[in-house]
Amino acid sequence: MPLDLPNPESASTRRGVLLGVGLVGIAGTLTACGGSNKGSDTAPAQEPAGKASAAKGGGSALAKTSDIPVGGGKIFNDEKVVVTQPKQGEFKAFSAICTHRGCPVGSVTGGKIHCPCHGSAFNIADGSVANGPADKPLPPKTVTVQNGEIQLG
Repeated sequence: MPLDLPNPESASTRRGVLLGVGLVGIAGTLTACGGSNKGSDTAPAQEPAGKASAAKGGGSALAKTSDIPVGGGKIFNDEKVVVTQPKQGEFKAFSAICTHRGCPVGSVTGGKIHCPCHGSAFNIADGSVANGPADKPLPPKTVTVQNGEIQLG
C-alpha cells in the first residue's frame, strides 16, 4: 500500500512563504531600531509658524528669537539643526542628527535634546552627551542673531 507523502512542491512553497515572512519581520525590526547609520526625515517637523524662509543656509532666518524658549529649543528638520536658548539671550545650535545611530532628534525638554530612537540625550548648552548610548556630542552649528531673528550660517 503506497504511503501518502506530502507533495514536495507544496512543501517548498510553504517554506518559501515562512522564510519570506521571517525576513520581512527581521528587516522591519532592524529599520525600527536604526539598523543603518543613515538619518531619517520622518520625524514630525517642529518649526515655528513664523519661519521666514525654508531655504537652507545662506543667512536665511530660521525663527524669531521669541520662538525659542529659554531653557529649551526648537528642531528644524529641513535644515537638520536644533537651536537652543540655555540662558536668556544666549542661542546655540547643533546638528539635529544623533551621534549614536544617525536618527533625527525628536524633542527638546528639561534642558536636554532627546533622541527617540535609543534614548540618548544631549545638553542644550553645549551639545554634550547627558545620557547614552551616544558617546559623542552633537556637532555645533553656527547661528547669528540679527534684528530679533536667528539665522543659520
